[in-house]
Amino acid sequence: MESNFFAMISRMKFIERWALMRNSRQENLSEHSLEVSMLAHALAVISNERLGNSLNVEKIALIGIYHDASEIITGDMPTPIKYFNKNIQGAYKEVEKHAAKRLHSMLPEYMQKSYEDILFPLEADSYLWKLVKAADKLSALIKCIEEEKAGNTEFISARKSIRKLIDDMKLEEVDIFIEEFLPAYSKTLDELN
Repeated sequence: MESNFFAMISRMKFIERWALMRNSRQENLSEHSLEVSMLAHALAVISNERLGNSLNVEKIALIGIYHDASEIITGDMPTPIKYFNKNIQGAYKEVEKHAAKRLHSMLPEYMQKSYEDILFPLEADSYLWKLVKAADKLSALIKCIEEEKAGNTEFISARKSIRKLIDDMKLEEVDIFIEEFLPAYSKTLDELN
């Protein structure tokens, strides 16, 4: 029996992010998902090694990979529209949930159980999903830093508002990441070497 799931997932590379902003370099959903996955994994490692937790670092990486998969169907809704008011936000969450169900249904039945807790948040994994959300915001902050570094002033106010959202999350893992790793994103290649 044929399955369309992975062919659909491969279309992440066609979903452009930051559609309302002038970009010095375009970013697609596939690139973003990889970065979120790496950042979420790092946050979970920090949580385990520095804060004494025992989070599943492999699972959080998988959640990060698929965290925006529904956008293959919905497209990337610009943040000002997505969060304009509670009604729109709630309606869009329902659209995202329906899109995730549609993707999930494309898997062969024998694989569906293995993807449920990656595509749909479980209460038991709520902290993993919270860290993935933080990684998503960190990815956006990094994009703003990179754009500003390239001389694009279009992202200055976005950086400030995203940084406030991150600070408001009050996650110690994120604070550690920002202190130890974020400054390097402002360095040149020669400085990194």
